[in-house]
Amino acid sequence: MKIGIIGVGNIGTTLAQRLPRAGHDVLVANSRGPETIEADVTSAGARAVTAQEAATEVDVLILSIPLARIPDLAPVVAAADERTVVIDTSNYYPARDGQIEALDDGQVESEWVVEQLGRSIVKAWNAVLADTLAAAGSGDAGRIAIPVAGDDERASAVARQLVEETGLDAVDAGSLSESWRQQPGSPVYCTSLTAEQIPSALAAAQKDRLPRRRDLAIDVITNKVDDPSATVDAAFLTQLNRLLYR
Repeated sequence: MKIGIIGVGNIGTTLAQRLPRAGHDVLVANSRGPETIEADVTSAGARAVTAQEAATEVDVLILSIPLARIPDLAPVVAAADERTVVIDTSNYYPARDGQIEALDDGQVESEWVVEQLGRSIVKAWNAVLADTLAAAGSGDAGRIAIPVAGDDERASAVARQLVEETGLDAVDAGSLSESWRQQPGSPVYCTSLTAEQIPSALAAAQKDRLPRRRDLAIDVITNKVDDPSATVDAAFLTQLNRLLYR
């Protein structure tokens, strides 16, 4: 498939490195122009392009940017073909994104994204740490799984296929209206569960508790980062999330 990726943060960069190895033609863009994209992002064969080029004549468009910047991409996404599968990896973190009233009032993040873009999306790769994704194995028994949510079955099936090709098991998490179950603070969020464990973790999510748990995790991480003797790596973050989000 021809895949465009907009965003070269941790997840976007990792996908730009893994998807070409799965045989896909990958275009990658950021907000500053292709000349600013680091060589490691394209080291596996992805090509640096503009955001408009990344959304043009592609089978899949992956948005991997901070959630608050999603509205800025509405014109770019609107120009994409109507059959292009749009996958969003973003999460709402008020400390980074600023306060978004609708989300603070409980609107599902994915449904807010749909409103901003004016078209349906699939939610995937939002509930995995970039280091975990980078180390994911292909075909390993008991490998890590992540939820994939969407309202269009064709689009969701494409997203699940790509998740599998990046070394993770994909679990159908249902509709976007239920995708709050994979938002930050939920039991499946960056806790490195298997496909067998995901359904019960999705069912155990309690919507009203997610923001408090998300913010508590951020407080702990911030304090750890300020401690020069502390190690804040994927193993630490996974264990912290399992403790706070269960």
